[in-house]
Amino acid sequence: MLKFSTFLKDLGSIRNALIWSVALFVIGISVGWVSTGPLEELLLNQIGGLREVSERLEQGGNVQLNFFLFIFFNNAIKSVLVIYAGIFFGILPIIFLLINGMVIGFLVHTTMNYGASFYDIVIKGLLPHGIIEIPVIIIACAFGLKFGGLASKSLMQLGGSKRHLLGKQWEVFLRRTLTASCWIIILLFVAAIIESTITYSIVRG
Repeated sequence: MLKFSTFLKDLGSIRNALIWSVALFVIGISVGWVSTGPLEELLLNQIGGLREVSERLEQGGNVQLNFFLFIFFNNAIKSVLVIYAGIFFGILPIIFLLINGMVIGFLVHTTMNYGASFYDIVIKGLLPHGIIEIPVIIIACAFGLKFGGLASKSLMQLGGSKRHLLGKQWEVFLRRTLTASCWIIILLFVAAIIESTITYSIVRG
């Protein structure tokens, strides 16, 4: 049940949700890249909040350990939460994808406007850990979207003759979410190690 091969196989069952998740994330990046006005203020507040957290973590005794613990637990809790919060018709995963995409798009564009190179921002600052972290977050949101779709389908067929089939679908899907949650946590653990060591050293090097 918890084999990595099972996790990969389960991804095939949410293929459409994965496509939608990637599309929403890309839309978020595009919107963040060109954002102005109130949306720009919202994104600046998001980034400002992250900067405040970063400054507090820098003041601790073991800075890299502090960063690792914050990054891992923040991402792991949110990613697992977004899977099961998807039961509310997939609304939270959609918001989560759009906001995270917008923050990345806005941050990259704004930083480049201040003279930083695309290579320094993306290849050195984002890619080492993001090559694991971003796909994992997209996968978590895809499971959340699938959860929302199944909830909507169940609501529409409430009292229908195919309730027993829906029950089986729920059983299979919930088993898949447990497998996904385990591997999402493991992969985010690896990403947090990379971000708090390799990325941290490169950015501050």
